[in-house]
Amino acid sequence: MTSKRNDYDRNLQYLHDECKRLMYYHTFLTMKDGSTFDGIIESVDRDYVIVLVGEDVIDQGCGDQSDEQRQFGRPRRFRRFRRRVFPLSALATLVLLSFPFRD
Repeated sequence: MTSKRNDYDRNLQYLHDECKRLMYYHTFLTMKDGSTFDGIIESVDRDYVIVLVGEDVIDQGCGDQSDEQRQFGRPRRFRRFRRRVFPLSALATLVLLSFPFRD
């Protein structure tokens, strides 16, 4: 029983250290319940991680004709980040998102 507790504590410490290492970077997080999301780790303490979680937002607009012509009839899209707090123990994995550079 003590061995399982030590493994759990070591894993929690590893996740804490990884969160600290990846603070302020855009990361991909997977929770133990299988849910996944991307976000920016804002802060980490002993029990919790605070993440700015990315959300895609589509603005349908007010239907103004000039606005539609400017956007070529397509709705505007943008990204919003919302602050969320997660228990560190609920985190399964996290990976740094890498974006390819274009020449």
